Amino acid sequence: MVHITQLLRQPTTTHGLARALRATVKELELHRTHRASQKAWPNGRIDDTPRKVQIGGGAHRIAGFFNIDAVPPADLLWDVREGIPLHEATVDELFSEHFLEHIDYPCSAKHYAREAHRVLAPGGRLITGVPDAAFVLAQYPAGTADSDEMIKKWYGKRDCLDDINTHLDLINYVFRDQDDDPTYNPHYWAYDREKLVQLFTEAGFTTVEPWNFDPQIANPKRQWGSVYVIATK
Repeated sequence: MVHITQLLRQPTTTHGLARALRATVKELELHRTHRASQKAWPNGRIDDTPRKVQIGGGAHRIAGFFNIDAVPPADLLWDVREGIPLHEATVDELFSEHFLEHIDYPCSAKHYAREAHRVLAPGGRLITGVPDAAFVLAQYPAGTADSDEMIKKWYGKRDCLDDINTHLDLINYVFRDQDDDPTYNPHYWAYDREKLVQLFTEAGFTTVEPWNFDPQIANPKRQWGSVYVIATK
C-alpha cells in the first residue's frame, strides 16, 4: 500500500496507471476489512441468525434489518462477493437496492444469487432494486425530459455533469459508470426486469415478480428510474 501511495504521488505516473492504482487501493481496503471479519468467523458463518437482512445498504438503514456491507456503516463488514456469511435456510427476507450493478457479472452476481437462495428459508423473499436499463434505453437516441430528470436525480451531486453531453453518454454512465471518483464504485452490469427474472430463476427461485415499492423499506430517492423484483424461494 505504501508503494502504491508513493506511485500515485509521482508526477510521472500516467493517467491509466493512476486509475488502476486507485482501483487497487479500493480493493485492498475491502480485502483488509473482509479478512478482519473472516478471522472472527473463519467458517464463513456468523453465530447470529437474523431473519431480515439488508445487503449493501450503505448509510441507508432499515429498522429491524441486519445490514451486511463491505464498507461502514454496517452491522457486519463482509465482502458478499465471497458469499453471504449466514447459515442455510435462516433468513425470511433479504433486501438489496442499487447494489447488484456494482458487482461483476457473471461470477459475483450469479454467486450472490445462489447464496441468497441458500440462506433464505423456504418461502423466503429476496427483494432487489437496480437502475432500470430498459427505462434508459427506451429514450434513445434523442432522449426526453426524463433524461434531464435522471441526470439531476442520479448524478446531481457528482462532478461528471459536464461530461454527460448526449443521451448516449447518460446510457454509458448507467451501464458502466467508470467515473474516477473515490466515493462511487463502477457499474459492472446493467439490468432490466427480464434479466433479473432470468438471474434469480437460474439460481433456483420459484417465482420472480414485480415488487410494489415500499418506502418503509426502500429508499424513496431510488424509486424513480429503478426496477424492483421480489423472488420467492
